Amino acid sequence: MSSRIRKAEQPYERHDLPEVSVGDSVDVAVKIKEGDRERIQTFSGTVIRVRGGGLGRTFTVRRIVQGEGVERVFPTHSPVIAGIKITRKGRVRRSRLYYLRDRVGKKTRLREILGARGVAPSGPKSAPPAPEAPQAEPEPELADV
Repeated sequence: MSSRIRKAEQPYERHDLPEVSVGDSVDVAVKIKEGDRERIQTFSGTVIRVRGGGLGRTFTVRRIVQGEGVERVFPTHSPVIAGIKITRKGRVRRSRLYYLRDRVGKKTRLREILGARGVAPSGPKSAPPAPEAPQAEPEPELADV
């Protein structure tokens, strides 16, 4: 993309929303206009795809409603989005989670990223390390007077 296009797009980009990635469970607050009234409705689900860049960046959110899968594509920088709340960070090894379309119920759950660094613990859980015994300070030597 040329720098002229980037400069022209800059005023329209939104930096108030969190960065969503594939596998995240999100609540997207969407502004809905009904006649002369406007309200906010939440669309909760799992991000199965992120594509594009700049103003054309979109993400697809999938959820199950009454046993039927519903997917919705949201433009990231759209003024229709009132807010995005990331409820869980999912740990995935794919950039497109289309395989979730064939799954139902608990099989649609993804591993969660845990911890301060955002890395899930691997392997069996082990006991925490034992605290070290306090070390005695050496006594000061008395000088001969």
